[in-house]
Amino acid sequence: MKNTIFTGMATAIVTPMTADGIDYEALGRFLEFQIENGINGIVVMGTTGENATIEPEDQVKVIAYTVEKVAKRVPVIAGTGTNNTEHVLRNTRAACEVGADAILVVTPYYNKATQNGLIKHFTTVADASTVPMILYNVPSRTGCNLLPKTVAKLAEHPNIAAIKEATGNMAQMVEILHLCGDKLDVYSGEDALTVPMMAMGGKGTISVLSNVAPKQAVAMTDACLAGDYAAAAKLQCDLLPLINALFSEVNPIPAKAAVSAMGYGEEILRLPLTPMEDATRAVLFAEMRKLGIRV
Repeated sequence: MKNTIFTGMATAIVTPMTADGIDYEALGRFLEFQIENGINGIVVMGTTGENATIEPEDQVKVIAYTVEKVAKRVPVIAGTGTNNTEHVLRNTRAACEVGADAILVVTPYYNKATQNGLIKHFTTVADASTVPMILYNVPSRTGCNLLPKTVAKLAEHPNIAAIKEATGNMAQMVEILHLCGDKLDVYSGEDALTVPMMAMGGKGTISVLSNVAPKQAVAMTDACLAGDYAAAAKLQCDLLPLINALFSEVNPIPAKAAVSAMGYGEEILRLPLTPMEDATRAVLFAEMRKLGIRV
């Protein structure tokens, strides 16, 4: 069995920004907030971190800063995926050099590779990486679905340790668990499916929710890990309105609005993303207040 990168709840963190660049002061405070609230891992430069609109050299700086700030208290997982294999190799080598504990690599968007192409893509990157890889399957964004039989083939690679499954399709997730067994850890990429996924043997969640409610999110996965699925299910249901509000507009628009309102940087996003609409913002902030989160 391969070593597990993390168990429980890992936050796919937003990237605080100023009008001129990255807000490292806010990022540092936000990382401390996450760790103080018991988070089990940090995913930096993922979808929620707006990696698609951050220049490669700035991505490396953010990863390096996160590694230094976290200081091995929890694993740091760096998003290095694009739709260009050579660019992924460049990003991966850079993330490894600055000390990331693992990489997260999304299926190539827009190109929509065949399943054979996906195997070659991920294998090429895994061969070049000096740290374990987490596959990332999110067809709603990429137009490309990494099928269970393909995942099972990739699970044979010694450096491919896990998958972030964000199809929202429980049947597909269960088939991956069935085909891969202990050769591959499975993380939910859907906050609303954390408890069902862990009940089936998933290791945890790579989360947007935990940007805003890390303590409650960790309590949910802790309950699962303790086998108390009744308590976990109640938390899942209690958190569902906030989860829905965090996805009422395209991620990370609501997460950035929430984190900014909590005091971690300005609500600045890079085009084509724009600030949250007033109506959905009001619902989001109302749900945060219900959970005792100050906005």
